[in-house]
Amino acid sequence: MNVYFISGLAADGRVFQFINLPEGYNKIYIDWITPNKSESLKEYAFRLTDQINHEEPYILVGLSMGGMLASEIAKYFPPQLTVLISSVPASSQLPVYYKYVNRFKLYRLVPTKILKSISVAKRIFSTETNEAKKVLVEVIRDSDPIFIRWAIQAILEWENETIPQPIKHIHGTKDGILPFKNTHPSHAILNGTHLMLMSRIKELNDFFEEVCTEVENKSL
Repeated sequence: MNVYFISGLAADGRVFQFINLPEGYNKIYIDWITPNKSESLKEYAFRLTDQINHEEPYILVGLSMGGMLASEIAKYFPPQLTVLISSVPASSQLPVYYKYVNRFKLYRLVPTKILKSISVAKRIFSTETNEAKKVLVEVIRDSDPIFIRWAIQAILEWENETIPQPIKHIHGTKDGILPFKNTHPSHAILNGTHLMLMSRIKELNDFFEEVCTEVENKSL
């Protein structure tokens, strides 16, 4: 079965390289496409579906912003299972202060180059392994400033309360970007951060083993 992965803001498929799927599951990364001017997250998600073979059963995985996109894609072509990592399926689960940032357009005051520099610095001093840090720094430095600016606005203006079913959602209790207290995950990683995908890989791989087995059992 195909398993499609959508990465988070300022990231790409490289962040999933440490994920090992059970035999019989194919890992496929969905590539970012150039957003249209003033395009919403919902509209962008629909255009991403061109990269999915929805004629066959599939699993859809989204990290952070990718999870929001996965929630939108599931409306059009429901997968066997939607999996969210360090994300939220509904806009009501975003931090309250996001609304104020959007209302006053505060994000426009910070140059994208500075945002990228801050992200790189945080990764250097984070708890991920040296190998993971190297990947993260490379991914952030390769990211497109124009895409980052669009994505921030699209996330802040996102409106969705339809939670895809079935869904599995794994979230860290120490997530500083999308706080755990605002979410309702099916699985929690104690002291896991927003990038636990890189620092708690064994637990994430155990999680994928579990969800893939569950999907397989249901399809029998």
